[in-house]
Amino acid sequence: EPLWETVVNHGLKAATYFWPGSEVKKGFWDCPEELCMKYNASVAFEDRVDTVLSYFDLPSSEIPVFMTLYFEDPDHQGHHVGPDDPEITEAVARIDRMIGRLIDGLEKRGIFEDVTIIMVGDHGMVGTCDKKLIFLDDLAPWIEIPAEWVWSYSPLLAIHPPPGQAASDVVAKMNEGLESGKIENGKYLKVYLKEELPSRLHYAASDRIPPIIGLIEESFKVEQKRSKRKECGGSHGYDNAIFSMRSIFIGHGPQFGRGKKVPSFENVEIYNLVTSILSIHGAPNNGSSAFPVSILLPRQ
Repeated sequence: EPLWETVVNHGLKAATYFWPGSEVKKGFWDCPEELCMKYNASVAFEDRVDTVLSYFDLPSSEIPVFMTLYFEDPDHQGHHVGPDDPEITEAVARIDRMIGRLIDGLEKRGIFEDVTIIMVGDHGMVGTCDKKLIFLDDLAPWIEIPAEWVWSYSPLLAIHPPPGQAASDVVAKMNEGLESGKIENGKYLKVYLKEELPSRLHYAASDRIPPIIGLIEESFKVEQKRSKRKECGGSHGYDNAIFSMRSIFIGHGPQFGRGKKVPSFENVEIYNLVTSILSIHGAPNNGSSAFPVSILLPRQ
C-alpha cells in the first residue's frame, strides 16, 4: 500500500507531485486534481518546488500532512552519459539548488524546523560500455534463444519460453554454454529458474515475473546479437547488494538527531519510518517495525 493511500485511509490529507505510482486510484486515494499532479516532464523543477510550498499557504485544516516531490534528474543524465560524466555533476548541483529553494521557502514561512523532510533516491547508477557485452546468439551451439522469448535484456535478463519448451532445460543449456569458457564474458551472467533465485531478492512469487531470470554482473549488458552500435552510458537494476546500486537517505525534522549517521538500510524501511512520524498505523509491508525506533529521537 503506498504511503499516500495509507494517509488518506486515516482521514488525513496527502499531496503527490509526480511521485511514481501516485496517479493510480486505490482505496480512498482518488488522485485529487489539486493535490495529485499528473506526470509532465516539461514542468520546470522550480515550479514543482513552488507548488509544494504553496500547500503550506492553505488554511491549516487543508494543509496535507504528507507530501511528495519528485525530480527525474540526475537519473536521466546518468542513463545517457554514465555516472562519472561532468554532466552528472551539473545535474546534482541543479537538484541541490532546488532543495535550497525548498528550504528557503520553508524558512521564509517560519516552519523549516517543524517540517520533516526525507530525501531518498530509488537506486544508484553504474557505467556501461560496449566492452562489457554478452550476446545471446553466441549460445547457439548449446541453445538458440529467439528474441521473441526475451522480455528484457539488461540489467536483468528475463526470458519466457513458449509452451512446450521446458524452462529448466533452457536454464541448464544456457548455463552450460556460459560456463564453458567459450562465450565472451559468459562468466558474468548466471541464469536461474525464478523460484531458484536468491530469496533475499524477493523476485519469484508474482505471475508477472517470467520463468527464467538472468543475473548480470555489475556494468555488463546482455544483447541479442553483435552490432556496430557504440554506446556508453549508465544503468541500474543490478543486484541491490552491489554498492553502486545504493542511493542516499537524508532526514531532517523534529525526530531526527542533527548530524547522526545511520547504517545502510533497504528502502522498504521508509514506509514504517513515515507512518511512525505521522503516528498512524501502516499496512502490512516488508519493512521492520523496529527500524523507526533505531533512528528516530524519542517523541517529546
